[in-house]
Amino acid sequence: MKFTGFLIACCLTANLAVAAEKTTIHLAVQATGTVAWELATLNKHPAADYELVVQQVANPEAAKVALQSGAVDVIVSDWLWVARLRATGTDFTFYPYSSASGALVVAKDSPIHTLKDLVGKRLGVAGGELDKNWLLLQALAQQEHLDLNASVEKTVGAPPLLNEQLLQKRVDALLTYWHFAARLEGQGYRQIIDGKGILQGLGIHETVPTLGYVFKQSWAQAHQQALTHFLAASAAAKIQLCTDDAAWHEIVPLTQTDDVATQAVLRRHYCEGNISGWGDKEQQAAARIYSLLHSLSQQQLTGASETLPAGTFWTPGPL
Repeated sequence: MKFTGFLIACCLTANLAVAAEKTTIHLAVQATGTVAWELATLNKHPAADYELVVQQVANPEAAKVALQSGAVDVIVSDWLWVARLRATGTDFTFYPYSSASGALVVAKDSPIHTLKDLVGKRLGVAGGELDKNWLLLQALAQQEHLDLNASVEKTVGAPPLLNEQLLQKRVDALLTYWHFAARLEGQGYRQIIDGKGILQGLGIHETVPTLGYVFKQSWAQAHQQALTHFLAASAAAKIQLCTDDAAWHEIVPLTQTDDVATQAVLRRHYCEGNISGWGDKEQQAAARIYSLLHSLSQQQLTGASETLPAGTFWTPGPL
């Protein structure tokens, strides 16, 4: 696997002089999330100018509360949430972490092979009615003159519960987050389409992140050097996990599965989510996705702003 880091080169080749006082970066992460994989690798190489203080949280909502209350400086979340907040006047901003996306999964021997095959079937949807993959999947189906919302028996719920429902054949297909889909794939289930495929079907071919590091723009400006070096180290740790088998095997216990096939699928999808370029084209694509979701959700997902608020994506200035 070959990767190119768009932020790494400018930072890791620099001569990082040891600062007299390190910047403390308070980071909230889920113990079971992929950020924990990178931190386990990253922590073996102490940074020159920053120190991480990691606070474990139970779920993404807890991380958002911690960031908004000022308990932490950085979390991992989605840019749509950031855009919604910026529209209300906050100065949170987003920097890409991963483009790994959810997928529509069925049993290996399922008769479902296309979206039209979902008609009359039982469909599980992780994340609820406003899940962006569900909204975009409906938009894709509409191109085939198919109203998915009206033509399937839908069950919404938490991803672990829905995985179990699919395993027990209580639903026929499942639209879920990437790591839950990967675990099913490791057990022999197959993907009909993933989030990137849905976007391509809608005419969006650029790689757009699903998750990223979120922090206050004012905090980033005050601690830009330390933040930039942390982001570069995070990207380098991901590349190491994707290219160095020894490094990967060290974090395998964090995947919470002993099944070698599932570990391999998790690694593959994790690595496919690497962001190797993030420029004007990708940000314009994100703006198109925002407009589409603004319309599809009738503002419920994005908030009132018709266009992507300026500053949603963080652009570091010169060091």
